[in-house]
Amino acid sequence: MAKEFVVGIDLGTTNSVIAWVKPDKTSEVIANAEGARTTSSVVSFSKTGEIIVGEPAKRQAVLNSDRTIRSIKRKMGTDSKNSIDGKDYTPQEISSYILRKMVKDAEAYLGGTIKKAVITCPAYFNDAQRQATKEAGQIAGLEVLRIINEPTAAALAYGLDRKNDEKVVVYDLGGGTFDVSILEIGDGVIQVVSTNGNNHLGGDDFDKRVVDWLADNFKKEHGVDLRNDRQALQRLYEAGEKSKIELSTKMEADISLPFITATAEGPLHLEAKLTRATLESLVRDLVESTRGPVENALRDAKLNPSDINEVLLVGGMTRMPLVQQMIKTIFKKEGNKSINPDEAVAVGAAIQSSILSGEMGKDVVLVDVTPLTLGVEVKGGLLEPIIERNTPIPVKKAKVFTTAEDNQTEVEVRVYQGERKIASQNHMLGSFRLVGIMPAPRNIPQIEVSFDIDTDGIVNVNAKDLGTGKEQGMVVTGRNKLDPTEINKMVEEAKRNEEDDNRRKQEIEMKNQADNLVYSIEKILKENGDKIPGDLRSKVESLKNDLRDAVNKENIQRIKALMEELNQESMKMGEYLYKQPNANQDQQTPQNGDQNGPKTEDGNTYTAEYEDVK
Repeated sequence: MAKEFVVGIDLGTTNSVIAWVKPDKTSEVIANAEGARTTSSVVSFSKTGEIIVGEPAKRQAVLNSDRTIRSIKRKMGTDSKNSIDGKDYTPQEISSYILRKMVKDAEAYLGGTIKKAVITCPAYFNDAQRQATKEAGQIAGLEVLRIINEPTAAALAYGLDRKNDEKVVVYDLGGGTFDVSILEIGDGVIQVVSTNGNNHLGGDDFDKRVVDWLADNFKKEHGVDLRNDRQALQRLYEAGEKSKIELSTKMEADISLPFITATAEGPLHLEAKLTRATLESLVRDLVESTRGPVENALRDAKLNPSDINEVLLVGGMTRMPLVQQMIKTIFKKEGNKSINPDEAVAVGAAIQSSILSGEMGKDVVLVDVTPLTLGVEVKGGLLEPIIERNTPIPVKKAKVFTTAEDNQTEVEVRVYQGERKIASQNHMLGSFRLVGIMPAPRNIPQIEVSFDIDTDGIVNVNAKDLGTGKEQGMVVTGRNKLDPTEINKMVEEAKRNEEDDNRRKQEIEMKNQADNLVYSIEKILKENGDKIPGDLRSKVESLKNDLRDAVNKENIQRIKALMEELNQESMKMGEYLYKQPNANQDQQTPQNGDQNGPKTEDGNTYTAEYEDVK
């Protein structure tokens, strides 16, 4: 029976990471099938219906931009859907493909199965976004042990659970989200004191600034706006991201995009030089926009910058020198960069998964907070807070309300999350009705509304008429929650897709084998055709041409039958050639199974599943 493993997963906007804790209690980031330690959070649907995930999806996005989905994390917890070939995909479902790809690659590396995981999310994610993250894990076939905040995971990765009486800031600027959290650490307890941030600020926004700079300059020079050409725009984004990364360690980056577009006069090329100074001028306001949330988090925690012992840098964008300079100006100290900022969150999640499964042999108490105030709408459209923001979780609180009209027999409980005084100006999480209230004058019935937030930060709301005992409740995820039937349907659909993917892979490998066999036969006929009897040569030529035609028409059954027949005839050619008195000793003929391409050390065939478009 295959061994089961537990893992930690950082489901990121731009890149995702999976890690585990080894038997020696050290953590390890698991590389994907392509050999990279991070997996691009990109999902693409090929014209044949194949679902491609990660770097292969990102590479082919230039020619398939309308069928490629990226930065789906920004859509988590919303009604947004992506329509491909007439089918709508929710953000949870797209995210589940990313999770399944990472889990499958990790299982191949570990030699076992992965059924349980801890998944992270930004500290500033609201309830609907947290629930969507958990559902993505469930659709991927995982038991989600816990959803933990990314800064809490980062603190674990940095080993801060072993320190006492420290106040730590986690500054997390990733590909699509930014959050800052202040933690108090001591006696094995990591407590989030306050959190703030922006769910729509990250590396993607920095990339767009570079893309607009390139496109504006090109338009001035050639009169063509590359942003109107999807393929050209995709190439601009790839070049912009690459140059942005380079400028974290270099002072200038050369950008060369030949044949970026064409006009009636002929092809046009893009050549540019981007300096660090220019990049910083383009994005300075984005970096400065993170200062406000940092100051708000400090104010909520009733701390000054001088009270902070350490600043942990998390997320790829914290490599940017301008970001590090701003951190230093606020806290008068360098940010801690001792752990790869791209991997810290996944490592911390892995440590927590190991603790929860009992493998770590120690207990660390993680005390997170609810990032936004939770309350209900009352008369006049006001928001009545029940759980204030930055309240440690898990937590349960209740308030008693009454009716607004005489003889009112039902009430609607409308639940909101946010800091605005007017309910409608906040984010509505959902609503439900409590019916069966005994008719009475207004202000007489007593209705208790309770909020219960679990360790995942997911909210349960219950309303109870204290007079009749009738009650009604819901898991507050609003319109975006998927019921168990929908989740199970998506899980089954994902399994069916996996079978289809395996079938497609086998078909692709067979086509590759057929191509190799045709090539081998053509080489033999070219070099030794005059030595082979005419009837045999004619039959082999005919079979070879039929096989090539079957490959072009993707007739898999015919490919299989023709390969078997062609292999038999090719062996006859080999026998005939080697019987000749002057047979070339170095001559090699294809044998059954030898046309499959290069072999790995264990003898299994490998083929390139994806090809770069030249």
